[in-house]
Amino acid sequence: MAEGTDESGNGNRDTSSSDEAALSARLGSLDHRLSEIRGSRKTRTDQPGSEGGGGAARASAMALGFRLSSELIAGVIVGALLGWGLDHLLSTSPWGLIVFVLLGFTAGVVNVVRSAGAVPDRTGR
Repeated sequence: MAEGTDESGNGNRDTSSSDEAALSARLGSLDHRLSEIRGSRKTRTDQPGSEGGGGAARASAMALGFRLSSELIAGVIVGALLGWGLDHLLSTSPWGLIVFVLLGFTAGVVNVVRSAGAVPDRTGR
């Protein structure tokens, strides 16, 4: 049989071309709607002050992140310095450094958890 004919001998090219035309029209319509949506999103993000305080919230979250990370790093550094100083004074080789780095890390994690508000303050005041 020929490629464009069905069993009765009639060509089905008319239905396939109409299906292709309908599909092409739907794809064109979808492309147009997507470009409109993308354009409206771009104009909203390009305008200053249209975020509705989102920039301030992001800055606040970044400040909190820097504060929490600096508390953790400070705990480890202070522990390492105390351990090194204790090792230097008492000639206890690496044991003071190891113990105080672990204590500094633990203190840093406790400070981060406390500052993040995950654990309520136990002072009760």
